[in-house]
Amino acid sequence: MSTQTALKAETAAVEIKHFINGEFVAGSGGETFDNICPLNGEKLGVIHKATKDDVDAAVSAARAALKGEWGRMPTAERVRLLYAVADEIDRRFDDFLAAEIADTGKPKSLAAHIDIPRGAANFKVFADVVKNVPTESFFLETPDGAGAMNYAVRKPKGVIGVISPWNLPLLLMTWKVGPALACGNTVVVKPSEETPMTTALLGEVMNAVGIPKGVYNVVHGHGPDAAGEFLTQHPGVDAITFTGETRTGEAIMKAAARGVRDVSFELGGKNPAIVFADCDFDAAIEGTMRSVFANCGQVCLGTERVYVERPIFDKFVATLKEKAENLKLGHSDDPETNLGPLISEEHRAKVKSYYDKAAAEGATVVTGGGIPEMGDLNGGWWVEPTIWTGLPDDSAIVTEEIFGPCCHIRPFDSEDEVLKLANDTPYGLAAAVWTGDVSRAHRVSRHLEAGIIWVNSWFLRDLRTAFGGSKMSGIGREGGVHSLEFYTELSNVCVKL
Repeated sequence: MSTQTALKAETAAVEIKHFINGEFVAGSGGETFDNICPLNGEKLGVIHKATKDDVDAAVSAARAALKGEWGRMPTAERVRLLYAVADEIDRRFDDFLAAEIADTGKPKSLAAHIDIPRGAANFKVFADVVKNVPTESFFLETPDGAGAMNYAVRKPKGVIGVISPWNLPLLLMTWKVGPALACGNTVVVKPSEETPMTTALLGEVMNAVGIPKGVYNVVHGHGPDAAGEFLTQHPGVDAITFTGETRTGEAIMKAAARGVRDVSFELGGKNPAIVFADCDFDAAIEGTMRSVFANCGQVCLGTERVYVERPIFDKFVATLKEKAENLKLGHSDDPETNLGPLISEEHRAKVKSYYDKAAAEGATVVTGGGIPEMGDLNGGWWVEPTIWTGLPDDSAIVTEEIFGPCCHIRPFDSEDEVLKLANDTPYGLAAAVWTGDVSRAHRVSRHLEAGIIWVNSWFLRDLRTAFGGSKMSGIGREGGVHSLEFYTELSNVCVKL
């Protein structure tokens, strides 16, 4: 754990301050709230709570940086600095890993493989995009025969408000901050109140590599009538990007309507996996295990509805049950641990309520459904990995996002039937298709109502491709050149010859 200015630890407790205009500062209101470890429910330290004045100071610093050195900086120099940010995260890998694990309780093996390296890579990926993506130009014929030249210019959108989630704190925060800074914007980040550490720690990195003051700012706190709402309602914020619940996205969208400010949202999901009888069975089991249980089911792209073609249904359920029961819950640093806790007591209560509701509705509980005995970790937010069958298609378990380590498995008999079932949801974030028939894979994928569809894989991401949800799962697309569409304003310059 870092003991520098971002995560000051004068005693055993860690004090997390705001990062405004290149400095770590206490909240002007003097209020803090506790940071709790999901593994055991113990207090990690305190987090400063932002007031309206704190948020205003952060936004003012970000706006001043746009007019200062950062706003005048050549693209090549900006790219160099973002590469340096990624390299410094890698150099301090162990600090970031310790902070991410303390905040989330997730297994070290998961955070070391995905959260930290991908979080660092986001800066290089988007630096390369900005460096290499061209704009358009057209020659326009005019009546006098001389013509005119039109060419496009990309300009920073301004101050970007970044509201980042708790499930993949560093990765999903840098997925937004990386392209925002690459395009020349400045940012004010409000990380989840559950997972502030790596976002704070990134402030040290920004200072270490020479990112100008005010380019990257962080304010801590909750959402309604707190830091989140203060940020999204601030008139100095030019655009807002958010990953989280659909209900929160709706509230942010209302705030963004004042001033007609742009938004980019990745929201909730109730993602299906479709398993055809001709699939590679072992690969489908392995992929579905990951998509259902990875990060204790706390993945926006995860699978909660599994549809299996009837000839292999019983075998699939039995095999997934066996694999789920072999998952190892335990300490983050235990190399055998592959399932951590949920993020908070409140979230565990929500997930457990669905476990209870499934039992009350008459589900066949294939495995799980309760809270495990965890010995010295009993104070943490643990639930059992859970599989159900036998519920009707309109059950709350089948229709509402749970965001825990659980899924409902249902048999199907035809392609048309399963497409109707998969699309029967107000969400449209992700889907997975498992089949050995190439034509079927293309045909089914084309008709699935989701922003990203995996065939014979899951969570395989090329960061150059479009990413985002449809229907109630989001607005806009990010990734590669698509991120530039949100983080820049495109101007056309028309020159009469």
